[in-house]
Amino acid sequence: MKHATIKDIANHLSLSVSTVSRALTGDKNVREETRKNILKTAKELGYSPNPVATNLKYGHTNTIGVIVPEMNTMYTIQVIRGIQSVLYENGIKVIVADSNEDPDRERENLQMMEHFMVDGIIISQSSYLKNKDEYLRLQNEEMPMVFYGRIPHGLNVSQVLIDDYAKSFFVVEKMILSGRHKICHILGPKDVYNSTQRGRGYRDAMSKYGLPHGDDMQVYGGLDLDGGSNAVDQLIRRGVDFDGIFAFTDLLAIGAMHRLQELGKKIPEDISISGFSGSMMSTVVNPQLTTVEPPMFAMGQTAANLIMEKIKNPSSDARTVILNAEIMMRGSTGYYPK
Repeated sequence: MKHATIKDIANHLSLSVSTVSRALTGDKNVREETRKNILKTAKELGYSPNPVATNLKYGHTNTIGVIVPEMNTMYTIQVIRGIQSVLYENGIKVIVADSNEDPDRERENLQMMEHFMVDGIIISQSSYLKNKDEYLRLQNEEMPMVFYGRIPHGLNVSQVLIDDYAKSFFVVEKMILSGRHKICHILGPKDVYNSTQRGRGYRDAMSKYGLPHGDDMQVYGGLDLDGGSNAVDQLIRRGVDFDGIFAFTDLLAIGAMHRLQELGKKIPEDISISGFSGSMMSTVVNPQLTTVEPPMFAMGQTAANLIMEKIKNPSSDARTVILNAEIMMRGSTGYYPK
């Protein structure tokens, strides 16, 4: 069904399109009698303004693009819910795109959001080594951007994050103080900046207590359960003697836990394990997993508030907001809350 347009109203009343347009937008220079006729005819013809066209006229579309590296974790779901809780209250819609941990797809998503003329982009990147040129291009085009969680190290952008280094240091230190002195680390991908920071926290904690933390004690595991399982097999093949594992994510930690249990190891009696990210799975495994739990919903809310600030004032200085994350000590490291 064809929707009535301003031109249809103008033709019906033998008026100019500009007169009808001015009347519909409340221009006081249009005679009252003419205005009433135009409003009456608009109602009879079923005219309703095109919100996209109206917004474009004033330079905005009331939409924000959100680009995530993956969609299948509670971390991402909670962040998106936090973003929506703020933006929807302000009449702003959200378009979500999943990069699937692929920098090339992330680049396509960035260009798609630009094509859709979103007012700003909130993004958690898949690689801090890729797409810097695209971020810089969008910055030069004055596209408001806010990064959360995974940040583009070295770029002057607004961002919301937690202190990955400090929290990793403290969770490893807690494992050391509980009596574990041969702790290995399962790293994430080399091009995820959080992985480098958590790895640095692990090494500094081990170094503080004079404990071994060389290359043989560290292994790259990827991002999924199989990565954690394969990491354990690699450590065993190397002949590494270990009594603890700190993993880049909960999925890696749980994958490692399952593999060790298959091999007859008891958790935490034989091997103490901790992760990072506070996923729902951390509380449904046996024993429950010690982890670092970021404030995911609050992270989304903060990112949404920052993007609105940048939209209102594109020339405003970039801001970094560091939120607190909670270390949840549980059974996988020998802590059983009463």
